[in-house]
Amino acid sequence: MEYIQLGKSGLKVSRICLGCMSYGDPGRGTHEWVLKEDESRPFIKTALEKGITFFDTANVYSLGASEEIVGRAIRDFAKRDEVVIATKVHGKMRDEPNGKGLSRKAILAEIDNSLRRLGMDYVDLYQIHRWDPNVQIEETLEALHDVVKAGKARYIGASSMAAWQFCKALEIAKQKGWSRFVSMQPHYNLLYREEEREMLPLCREEGVGVIPWSPLARGRLARPSHAEPTKRLSSDQFDKTLYANTEAADRKVIDAVTALAKQRGLPQAQIALSWMLHQPVVTAPIVGATKVQQLEDAIAAITVKLSAEEIQRLEASYIPHEVAGFTLPGRKA
Repeated sequence: MEYIQLGKSGLKVSRICLGCMSYGDPGRGTHEWVLKEDESRPFIKTALEKGITFFDTANVYSLGASEEIVGRAIRDFAKRDEVVIATKVHGKMRDEPNGKGLSRKAILAEIDNSLRRLGMDYVDLYQIHRWDPNVQIEETLEALHDVVKAGKARYIGASSMAAWQFCKALEIAKQKGWSRFVSMQPHYNLLYREEEREMLPLCREEGVGVIPWSPLARGRLARPSHAEPTKRLSSDQFDKTLYANTEAADRKVIDAVTALAKQRGLPQAQIALSWMLHQPVVTAPIVGATKVQQLEDAIAAITVKLSAEEIQRLEASYIPHEVAGFTLPGRKA
């Protein structure tokens, strides 16, 4: 395993981050394909044994069940100070006016709820899951700063939003002397590269670590374009907002991955993840695993080297896409 600093922060993380949305409770939340605790724990244990120290979850994943599972597994399999635990806040947790969003009330309540579920005194990285258009960013940033100063989070990060929004947040934090976002978690992979236009250059310029979600495009890049859809692809409603309108264009990119994987004698997932690890601005892709092979492919991808010509082949068929993964200001979801 390789380790790398998260942007300009002093925090070091494993080059692969284990995404824990797949671990939870099918009866809580909207993801019926998630693994229950007894099925989830072996993946967390194996990840630790293979040197992965970076784990990403969120309060909204299975309405807290993911955090509970991750917390118990870390207590049983690792030393707390030797791992990096990231969680997120924003999504709806309760059916009441302050049960979601990024108000001061919501943030201060949800960090305590997350810590209780995790069974921890602090998280290493506390991230806003999306931009909240109903709350002034100053209110959000000051609350996050107070969370850090209270010792409940070591660093703060953000996830999918417009580049101008992230730039605004970084500048306000600088002006106020508040804790600054050290990471961005964007939707980014070979099928969706729109973040290369503004967000990734901004992160590079500002020294912000990049930890992409869905690096395998919900598994599409890990199998031939004509393969039968998985249970997750068939039932994941959010997935349908990401790639449903670009299937024809995406098929050419997937076919390029398939062809190179056959030529190199490697699984497709290793090729697609290797491409991402070759992007200089990327710190650590967030990889979900519900099969042992998925975890092994993610770790093996670190050592796969691609030539400039191979990278060009993978990228050649990409065409511009509509923004997917978050809602632009002024547009309906």
